Amino acid sequence: MSFFPVEQAPARLNRSELAVPGSQPQMFEKASRSNADVIFLDLEDAVAPDEKEQARKNIIQALNDIDWGDKTMSIRINGLDTHYMYRDVVDIVEQAGERLDLIMIPKVGTAADVYAIDMLVTQIEDARGYKRRIGFEHIIETALGMQNVHEIAAASRRNESLHFGVADYAASTRARTTIIGGVNPDYAVLTDPALDGGRDVHWGDMWHYAIARMVVAARANGLRPIDGPFGDFTDKDGYRAAAGRAAVLGCEGKWAIHPGQIELANEVMSPSDSEVTKAKRILEAMAEAEAAGKGAVSLDGRLIDYASIRQAEVLVDKSRQISAS
Repeated sequence: MSFFPVEQAPARLNRSELAVPGSQPQMFEKASRSNADVIFLDLEDAVAPDEKEQARKNIIQALNDIDWGDKTMSIRINGLDTHYMYRDVVDIVEQAGERLDLIMIPKVGTAADVYAIDMLVTQIEDARGYKRRIGFEHIIETALGMQNVHEIAAASRRNESLHFGVADYAASTRARTTIIGGVNPDYAVLTDPALDGGRDVHWGDMWHYAIARMVVAARANGLRPIDGPFGDFTDKDGYRAAAGRAAVLGCEGKWAIHPGQIELANEVMSPSDSEVTKAKRILEAMAEAEAAGKGAVSLDGRLIDYASIRQAEVLVDKSRQISAS
């Protein structure tokens, strides 16, 4: 390991993150009773311009009056390039900051964007005498943000997670797609002709590079990488597959833009019983090997060593975190 220490963000359970428009307060109570790990009340894309002010008031009232239980609560503010942003931060943090855990910052492009919000939130917290600091979630959804993702990830001690905003990222990079998440049949490999002249088509994941790069920036700075929305909420198999790909790359959560996606995210982003059992067997086998003065040992015909311990510990720790929730 490097001598440079990586400070980890607070260990919040973040398998599913439910988006709830601030302009639809009739959805708040149902969201509070859901199994989502994190809820973000949205002031940005899901709210029309002429509803922004009322949505802000709705969110303040909801944070103060609704029993959200042990839910992690976040708000998605409007972008720094709008005149709504400062009032989103000032009004909500001043009037409901005691129940707010996170602020989600959209379309983060540079580390200076993070600094600006950090300065504003710090001044409000100090003025109000808040003892608990609010964390930051950053959506990486522009080419500029992806270019500067490593600097963004390191820009504030408030940072907790990076999220991949696939729709705006596609627009920013001018990708030839109009879907939100998922795969595209044009992003495929055509095999060479077989002996019978037939050729196979293998679809690929056009978001692989972007998510992988974001995961590296997040993990290198102790943050949680979270995959963003999957637009077709009727396609459960497609959602599960997208979440699975993100999980394999290192993401530990995914957005739910519809209540029907919550359980899917919780399922995919939780280690299975068989995975946890195997991880525990690895830890037991390595403990026995260490007691015998060995640094590696065979288990089920495979070599395991100290790197295996670190992999197993991740799964076991996640299982404990879920059990305690």
